[in-house]
Amino acid sequence: MLRLVFAGLLMLVASLSPAAWQPATGCDLLIAGGRIVDGTGAPWFAGDVCIVGERVAAVGRGMTSAARRRVDASGLVVAPGFIDMLGQSEYWVLRDNRVASKIMQGITTELTGEASFSSAAHANARRLHPFAAMFDREKVPGWDNLAGYLRVLDRQPATINLGTFISAGGVRDSVIGREDRAASPAELEEMEAQVADAMEAGAFGLSTSLQYVPDRFARTEELVRLARVAGRFGGSYITHQRSEADEIDASLDEVFRIAREANVPATIHHLKTAYKQNWGRMPAVLQRLEQARQEGIDVAADQYPYIAGSNPLDASLPVWAREGGRDAMVKRLIDPATRAKIKAEILQPATTWENQYLGSGGAAGILVSAVGRSELKQYQGQTLDDIANAEQKDPLDVLIDIIANDDTTGSGIMFFMDEGDMRAALKHPLVMMGTDSGGMAPDSPAPTAGVHPRAWGSAARILGKYVREERLLPLEEAVRKMTSLPAQRMRLWDRGVVRPGAFADLVAFDPATIRDRATFELPRQYAEGIRYVAVNGQLVVDGGQITAARPGRALRGPGRK
Repeated sequence: MLRLVFAGLLMLVASLSPAAWQPATGCDLLIAGGRIVDGTGAPWFAGDVCIVGERVAAVGRGMTSAARRRVDASGLVVAPGFIDMLGQSEYWVLRDNRVASKIMQGITTELTGEASFSSAAHANARRLHPFAAMFDREKVPGWDNLAGYLRVLDRQPATINLGTFISAGGVRDSVIGREDRAASPAELEEMEAQVADAMEAGAFGLSTSLQYVPDRFARTEELVRLARVAGRFGGSYITHQRSEADEIDASLDEVFRIAREANVPATIHHLKTAYKQNWGRMPAVLQRLEQARQEGIDVAADQYPYIAGSNPLDASLPVWAREGGRDAMVKRLIDPATRAKIKAEILQPATTWENQYLGSGGAAGILVSAVGRSELKQYQGQTLDDIANAEQKDPLDVLIDIIANDDTTGSGIMFFMDEGDMRAALKHPLVMMGTDSGGMAPDSPAPTAGVHPRAWGSAARILGKYVREERLLPLEEAVRKMTSLPAQRMRLWDRGVVRPGAFADLVAFDPATIRDRATFELPRQYAEGIRYVAVNGQLVVDGGQITAARPGRALRGPGRK
């Protein structure tokens, strides 16, 4: 308690005269002589950061106070730890609490919980997860609801802070299953109750992944009702919208309607204009976001700085083929007549579903990135076209066979975006960063062999390629978009900035050398240039090396009781 009072006094005094004031009792950690980019977008300034306990005690110049540990930050940029708006590490933090690919690019906080198949927040979440059998074998702890999951995180802390949304698709899955129909009044009331319970437990709001089953089966009215519940607790709505391609305008209409009618802030995940026929549309999409804000709708977006996405391979199947869960899907895939029908539909352009096979330009544009079964590992790192040519098979049969034979349905990297569109979004002031990937290390337990480079290098790529090399946006603005902007939208008022009283989530990096090294062919490579990372006042990266500290917290949202 005394330490917290002391930190508050430091905040007051430092704000009055930060250059001259010296901490009377010293610092637990002093980061000295750095170029401070404080996260607000203001120009950098030279200074020192004194940390006492979990928080920043003072920011000033020329501090000479005693410190238990002094870090020389000469030549380095000192910034708030980066916030990943779509982290996907819910389960991976319990398998490998280093979360190494994140902290080695300066990420200290994740928000997660996008999809029903990855969320940990809803009832039966762990049981319904595609990797549930693997979690059982590894003795990953179980839980019944979000409160239980957060208690597990409290007992098994990681290097990063992690907060989650409650997945509308996960709630639907636990109440209705994977049927394409509207919720009954009784079912909708049960879903609303589950959202309320999650918000009271600490969810940050409601999430949807409307391109995928079962989220896609939700009607807009259902989502308005659930988002309204989240809004009562101070939460927001965050979405992988229904279309990122041909129907993107109608999809944006739905996002704006939900935000307006539920009276909640809305954030669009991994903003993109996908498929070649839609390349060049990003400026118009960004203009629509700006217009919505002018109309009083609080909307923003996040993205990753790469031109390929990554999704389960079954995302290339028609929606009806995925209805009813995995067992029902596999029965359809192995039935010759139904398989023929599925293949025919995949080859036909459609506006009723997101056809990622055609959108990626066919088999040559989809790379198999991860599979579960050992006998299929040979396909990792190859495109469907490569495999089809080697085995003299129809590429669609290759796709369907992998999905049917792999107990995880497999994951793919889909090349369907344009660099110009990605750059337009990257420099826009409303667009934050989200890796859309879980954190891992090169030696993490399988499955880790094939992943997207965004898991390893998103923040470093922005700062190295797009800030230093291409000067697409200023350093201070890039840092703001990865720190204070997401913190403000998530109501994390004491994170995302370098100022007295804030939690000491900090990164010190070399602006001359920071870069991403991960590639699509060799993704499991740490970023370069990150020298020090502190989470809640403790160094998790020290001199470029991961430490034994695990100071991360389970973050709880504004509605927590």
